[in-house]
Amino acid sequence: MSVAAVNQLLLTACVAELGALRFTPAGLPAVDLRLEHESTVTEASQPRQVKAAIKAVAFGAVAERLARQELGSLWRFQGFLATPGNGKHPVLHIQNFQQD
Repeated sequence: MSVAAVNQLLLTACVAELGALRFTPAGLPAVDLRLEHESTVTEASQPRQVKAAIKAVAFGAVAERLARQELGSLWRFQGFLATPGNGKHPVLHIQNFQQD
């Protein structure tokens, strides 16, 4: 039996750090950022305070839109996780974002 692979992340977070808009060697706009999330979730029937920070990257039109946002602004991000070839930690590749 074959199982379809799924790699999709939906996260409400604020923009904690936002790099300058840059361009890849292929000329694609790109921006690096750090997102911070804070919420209360239920785990094992108990409320739990959750804080998380994650590195993220966006390319193309999404990067151009993100580069114009303010630090501290809150958004709902959608994308996938990938570990860079030279890294140890996964990075969120943002494919879409909207006001939460």
